[in-house]
Amino acid sequence: MMDDLERELVTLEDDDINSSDDNSSKGSNISKLPLVNPIMFEERSKETGFHQSSRVCLEHIREALLHHRWQEAAEYMACYPQILEDSTNGTAQSYKELTWRISAEILHHHPKSKLEDYNNIYERMKHSGVKHYLMICLEHSFHLLLSGHIEDAKRQLSVSESWRHGKESAAQYQRTKLIHAYRSLLDYIIWCDKKFTHAKTEYSNSSENQDMHNYFRQASVNLKEILKNPGVWDPFILGYVEMLEFYEDHEEALEVLNDYAYDNTFPPNPNAHVYLYQHLKRCDASEKKPMKVLKILRVLVPSHELMLEYSSLLLQSKKIGDLQKALGVVLEMLDFACWRSNLDVWERLTAIIQKLQLQKDWKDVVDTKMAERRGWWPALHFTSFHASKDSEENPELMQVKAPLTQILCPDLSLKYTTWQDTGGE
Repeated sequence: MMDDLERELVTLEDDDINSSDDNSSKGSNISKLPLVNPIMFEERSKETGFHQSSRVCLEHIREALLHHRWQEAAEYMACYPQILEDSTNGTAQSYKELTWRISAEILHHHPKSKLEDYNNIYERMKHSGVKHYLMICLEHSFHLLLSGHIEDAKRQLSVSESWRHGKESAAQYQRTKLIHAYRSLLDYIIWCDKKFTHAKTEYSNSSENQDMHNYFRQASVNLKEILKNPGVWDPFILGYVEMLEFYEDHEEALEVLNDYAYDNTFPPNPNAHVYLYQHLKRCDASEKKPMKVLKILRVLVPSHELMLEYSSLLLQSKKIGDLQKALGVVLEMLDFACWRSNLDVWERLTAIIQKLQLQKDWKDVVDTKMAERRGWWPALHFTSFHASKDSEENPELMQVKAPLTQILCPDLSLKYTTWQDTGGE
């Protein structure tokens, strides 16, 4: 916001200079020497009263915003929109966007702002020009939604859905698709409200069920279309899947989630695999499918919290190689500082090693996994500082970690173990 104001302050001054009468300079020779800007001393004298007052007003608004003086900013902002009447230059669109964004910012923070104030400014800015019409409608619907006026928010999007201006550009097409998507998301929200109300009533009402199903059909049309446009559509996909699962259309839900997770035209999205895994768990799928999903999630985010579940599935598996995979998964989690003090992860590591020790080559397996970690793992987990902190904040964690030091780093003399043996002295 401040950057926009800075640019506009410069633009206002440049526009005043460019719009001034410079016929007397036509044909004159312009020096190519790197002189100080020759107009800096005369720009104020060439500035019209209208532009000067607009520039000064914008400066006061900027100062008030910087210091969070919202009432003062609102008073100056009441005067600034006069710049929209300026027809002397071709930058009216930038003034319109600036007026829209500053007004919304002030109203958002002003303690006495009302919904009517928002509606007035949004309606005025919508009809001041067509360039930002769709985005203003979308933002207006967001504010109505946050204020609890869901039907009004949907009405705003429904009106903007059919809006067209001239030849449709690529940008306008994308914004229209976005409007369709959010209108359908509002249908989903209304569907959720009706589902909640329906669940609280003791007796089923056929008309209410039909009304609820109508919102599902309205929402599903555009929500399904979203998958044809590569992008990150998490809340839309979640809403669509919830409705499909409610009507027990699990095959369609699985197809939607598979497309969202595995379509190569979409950007890599760890959440897509999380949603697919959660759906498979809800449907009591065989262990093979969830493990396949978590295997891919591990590649994308090895520190993800679901890796603890993945290691559990691998630990329970009867395949010989899965135990070694489980060891790798947990060690990778502990490569990240966010899991350093997590008791569950260290206990899982202990459980894996205990089961691994039933094999003759367990030391070779552990040595292979730890070979590239010995140079930095002790500094991450096994210093005297960690020992002191663990003994004070989480003694149970220290009891789990201490025996692992000799297993993971048998050829190193670690201060974590030494500190424990000396009683912290």
